[in-house]
Amino acid sequence: MAATILVIEDEEPILNLVVAYLKADGFVVHTAHDGETALAVAQATCPDLVVLDLLLPGMDGLEICRRLQYDGGPYVLMLTARAEEVDKVVGLAVGADDYLTKPFSPRELVARVKAILRRSRNVGTSQSPDLSLLTFRDLRIDVARREVQRRGTAVTLTAREFDLLHTLAATPGRVFTREQLLERIWGHDFDGVDRVVDVHISLLRRKLEDDPAEPTLIQTVRGVGYKFAGQQRYGGEQKL
Repeated sequence: MAATILVIEDEEPILNLVVAYLKADGFVVHTAHDGETALAVAQATCPDLVVLDLLLPGMDGLEICRRLQYDGGPYVLMLTARAEEVDKVVGLAVGADDYLTKPFSPRELVARVKAILRRSRNVGTSQSPDLSLLTFRDLRIDVARREVQRRGTAVTLTAREFDLLHTLAATPGRVFTREQLLERIWGHDFDGVDRVVDVHISLLRRKLEDDPAEPTLIQTVRGVGYKFAGQQRYGGEQKL
């Protein structure tokens, strides 16, 4: 079955070009010119992926991206006219899976769309099914349901935040470099900046640590990367 793509772009020539290339490659395509319409179309069509312009009239692309970060929400390829690294990192931090800076090649956009969809099918496939429930003190990670609880209260994570937490917690004590985390979570063909890992780690710490400045769960290994602290095993359930 062909994947469904929602293109949110207010510049008509760019919109028409992107739509033409995506349809030529067999995708089902819906469009929107502004944020309010885009959210309504997304709710009605449940797209697999959204191509989202950062600069839109009214509600901007960052806010739209935040609102699309619900459980089972679409993957997001963000389009930006800005070349500054900080804009890319902010976009990725609010849930975008990849970005393209204008002007861009329509063929490259289609290739990025395919890469994100291919990457999403492979996330977590190497994990053992015995590690479907991970707990550490007051933290509970239900891998099958992609749910996290802290002290019995649900913690809302974006798809990338959950994948990052799962990768670290599934092999506690193992040190991952930023490059390894980029490849595992964002894919080997991700053309982003490695600072996005630091941003996501910071966001996770704010949601999971009592004191994000003195983390006890997700620890920094200076000059190398990050690790998840300690582990114990009890039958089929892994206690961390």
